[in-house]
Amino acid sequence: MTTSISYTVGQEAPPRTYPPLTRTDFVKYQGASGDFHPLHHDDVFAKETGFPSVFSVGMLQAGMLASYATDWLGVEAVRRFKIRFAEKVWPGDELTCSATIIDVREADDGRRVLVELHCARQNGVDALIGEAEFLVDI
Repeated sequence: MTTSISYTVGQEAPPRTYPPLTRTDFVKYQGASGDFHPLHHDDVFAKETGFPSVFSVGMLQAGMLASYATDWLGVEAVRRFKIRFAEKVWPGDELTCSATIIDVREADDGRRVLVELHCARQNGVDALIGEAEFLVDI
């Protein structure tokens, strides 16, 4: 666990912007997850269903946001991670993850840090909103 590092309410992680997502990224994730719904790889199907094109499996960007948060505070320290899907992610979207500490408290098992998470599209609109709790000192 991380020790002797100061965490304060309002502290932010450096934002991380990912390169524009491609249909290939969507298909690779589908292969890894086993979710082969055609909305995420078949443009004709997506258009026939009323969408302008294929769109990302939401858990792809959830994984990106989780990796971003754990790169900052440590995968071994995560105790809770939750997200809410807010907007679809389309081919060509460039996602930026950000995190802000919203609470630091002492607990029976050590110091806990609560982090507000955002994964925004290039237009500034959140695709995901989340929260994670980390045990940073034991």
